Amino acid sequence: MTVRPTDLDPMVLVLVGKPARGKSYTSRKLAQYLGWLGYRTRVFNVGSYRRETLGAGQDHHFFDPRNQRAVQARREVASLALEDLLRWIRDGGEVGIYDATNSTRERRSWVLDACHSAGVPVIFLELQCDDPQIIEANIRETKVTSPDYEGRPPEEAAADFRARIGHYSSTYEPVEDPDLRWVRIVDAGRQVVVNRVSGWLAGRIVPFLLNLHLQPRPVYLSRHGQSLYNVDGRIGGDSSLSADGHRYADALGVFLNDELPADRPLAVWTSTLRRTIETARPSERPHRPWKLLDEIDAGVCDGMTYEQIERTLPAEFEARRRDKFRYRYPRGESYEDVIARLEPVVLELERQRSPVLVIAHQAILRALYAYFQGIPPETCPAIPIPLHTVVRLQPGAYGCRETRFPLSPAADAPMDPACTPTSPSSSSQA
Repeated sequence: MTVRPTDLDPMVLVLVGKPARGKSYTSRKLAQYLGWLGYRTRVFNVGSYRRETLGAGQDHHFFDPRNQRAVQARREVASLALEDLLRWIRDGGEVGIYDATNSTRERRSWVLDACHSAGVPVIFLELQCDDPQIIEANIRETKVTSPDYEGRPPEEAAADFRARIGHYSSTYEPVEDPDLRWVRIVDAGRQVVVNRVSGWLAGRIVPFLLNLHLQPRPVYLSRHGQSLYNVDGRIGGDSSLSADGHRYADALGVFLNDELPADRPLAVWTSTLRRTIETARPSERPHRPWKLLDEIDAGVCDGMTYEQIERTLPAEFEARRRDKFRYRYPRGESYEDVIARLEPVVLELERQRSPVLVIAHQAILRALYAYFQGIPPETCPAIPIPLHTVVRLQPGAYGCRETRFPLSPAADAPMDPACTPTSPSSSSQA
């Protein structure tokens, strides 16, 4: 199983839309998703170039289309960002994301000409939104805390940003050219329109955009409680929980009731293996067993300890030590395979508008954590996901906030010799 073809041509994704429509959030999430699948992806945000070049703090007058000096300055920083993007593509980048308003036909023609001159195809991603609640929530949650408004009262910052939106609205021209490749997302996913978009990579992007929305909600990750196989140091299998594992399951139920009272919606997903289902049971929340969340398949090594693998299959033990991400257990899976099978899970996680708790296994949660935190996938086998700890992730426009809740001392378990622990409670089964 592979995540992606290796012979794809690079492309540029050009964001289009008025301010406060979710362009930066969409850009960041796309970069996380494509990077997690193995594509060399990078966001080039023109607003960041403006702040680095001209300094932060420009008020709305700087964005007035009648301010010719500011128009020229903004064009220059846009050029810097686009030049860097195309240079990065020439140096081996695969998906460059050009994050700016690009709100007029003239600006988009300029971007398109530059990309075509470099031999790079373009897909425009237009975010349209006229829902005042979505716009206002985006202003309040992200824009008034940006570096442009550092030190300014929230109401004053919000008023200035609304004026900035007004300047862009006065000249905005939607993407309508039937000969261009574009995707239009209306009201944060209420409607998606696709025009002349085809191909392997584009075919991965459109389903992701169909499921993406702007509504904030936490995602909780938890390994199952300690299992009987954990006690013995064995990998894989379908064992039940140990006494400590059952105590963690009880503690998890109490934590969930404190964090999210029973009258609040919470989706609970488990694998189909007994140790995750038993961990979910005391919470008394409906839970969905999902085979895609089953632990990495250890193949012929299932049920063995790492000491047994080293003694009886030394070549396999050494191959895994050298490259834990790509190493595939005989008749089993690699971490790279796990990411490939978890892609539908990621799409469903992005679709959810209520909190989700995923109770699964270490390799599975490492892969999901790497997606949410934008960590290179090849490093995910070293991510510490200790037993008896809940990881709360809160995705936002400018990153994913993380809080960890150790609910009880994690039981001792044999350490994976291919991974250095980061805390006494870390255990690297898988």
